[in-house]
Amino acid sequence: MNTLSYGLLGLVARKESSGYDLMLRIQPFWQAKHSQIYPLLASMEDKQLLSSYWVQQNDKPDKKIYAITEKGLQKLREWMYQPIAPAVTKDELSLRTFCLWLAEIGVAIDIYEDRRSIYTEKKRFFENILEGIPEDSREFGSKTFSNYILATKGLMLAETELKWCDWVLSLLKQHQSSSSGQS
Repeated sequence: MNTLSYGLLGLVARKESSGYDLMLRIQPFWQAKHSQIYPLLASMEDKQLLSSYWVQQNDKPDKKIYAITEKGLQKLREWMYQPIAPAVTKDELSLRTFCLWLAEIGVAIDIYEDRRSIYTEKKRFFENILEGIPEDSREFGSKTFSNYILATKGLMLAETELKWCDWVLSLLKQHQSSSSGQS
């Protein structure tokens, strides 16, 4: 099984879900498309890690809901004891930053101002999540403990990225003002 399979099992272990709902719920952790998710769900169902049932809907096609089996829970528990693979970095902003010398100053400023607004929104998003987690459920062993520590990680990363964008913008604007003064 691959990491995405384990991630899907983990999501289903928390809440029975349709394939579409799983695609939406996995996005904060892992970028995945329908074409990846549905074959994995079918394979895990074939291996009896998941079970499913159909829900009739009005004005929409029926949907298949997946639930984790005891065998799936055992497989998920085993995964928790396996070594964690190194993180894979895909960061277009860093690649653009590497090539920043090719951009005009106004374009460079726009890049970091746009990204700054994204990080500001992310910061608000994680702050809202944290506000909704009661203090007494922020302890190891509770399902919301994971939400608490992941939202805190997201908040800290957003704050760090914001700080970095502000620093880059101050350098760029300083350069812009010194360049316009030389004209």
